[in-house]
Amino acid sequence: MTKPPRKKSQPLLRETDAPIRSSPRKPRDPAQPQLPFDPMPDRIEPCLALLKQRPPSGSEWIYEIKWDGYRVAVHIKPNSVRIITRGGHDWTDRFPAIADAARKLGVGTAILDGEAVVLDHEGRSDFGALQRSLGGRGGKKASAEAILYAFDLLYFDGHDLTNMELSGRRHLLEDLIGESEGAIRVSQEVEADGATLLAAACEHGLEGIIAKHRDSTYRSGRLGDWLKIKCVQSESFAIVGYELSTAARGGIGSLLLGAYQGDAFVYVGSVGTGFKEKDAIELRRLLDTLKTKRAPVGVDKKGVVLVQPTLIAEIEFRAWTDDGKLRHASYKGLREVQDNAAIFKLDE
Repeated sequence: MTKPPRKKSQPLLRETDAPIRSSPRKPRDPAQPQLPFDPMPDRIEPCLALLKQRPPSGSEWIYEIKWDGYRVAVHIKPNSVRIITRGGHDWTDRFPAIADAARKLGVGTAILDGEAVVLDHEGRSDFGALQRSLGGRGGKKASAEAILYAFDLLYFDGHDLTNMELSGRRHLLEDLIGESEGAIRVSQEVEADGATLLAAACEHGLEGIIAKHRDSTYRSGRLGDWLKIKCVQSESFAIVGYELSTAARGGIGSLLLGAYQGDAFVYVGSVGTGFKEKDAIELRRLLDTLKTKRAPVGVDKKGVVLVQPTLIAEIEFRAWTDDGKLRHASYKGLREVQDNAAIFKLDE
């Protein structure tokens, strides 16, 4: 795959390859004020990207590739590293290569915001491969293949950076990580027009792009400072049942999907493609433990097996039909509870 152009890092802190350390390089001038250290937070709620159909234009926006994995924060202290999922769970032991790379960054304290991913042979993030490397939903395996694409620096060397503008935070991040191709890499800012970059991303089979306002501070929640523009729509839906098949692997012909409308589930269609054999067999095992006679949604199909809406599936699709069903849907994998994935909500 042809990689998008990469913006060369501009070192902000130093002109040397020596690691960044907390100790001062020369005695402090007593006449200068002493900057107080900010307490390192146990957790920072992530800034989330708002979905848009088209990328914004203008010099105030920067663009990155959208990575498809698990959102994590890497907390680094002098004697410890913690990798925290979006849902607040400690997954340090699940991502050993990332944790080891974090210990070797040579920084006293830091919090990196990024996406843990597994890459395919063309360098694209593969959510299904990440899931399998972790042992599937509910699995306890450590992923030796997972790497981190870091795209923000929230705390550094004793100082809270969330009130600094994004462009400044990125300078510090790039200077800290450099152009590493190891287990922690910088998600590169791409100098391109948003529409041109989106077209290139879609041509190369990527999920989409992220646009970020370069002067924005880091604000938790989905407030519009960050935008996501996808090549193919991808959302999380509850599995509410399945159709049996004697021909399909695992005996699943298709999964029945539900979304929220208000406080209730509604049926939004089915998905019958995208399963690998191992995925389908494990899915059937999990679903058969969740069978129910009480329909979680109104399903206009006969001969289906209904299940409690406990499992959350990530589904790619092209569009919605006029009657509110998914078009050209494809299964990507199950979301973890620890990932804090939100079931898609329809407009009321």
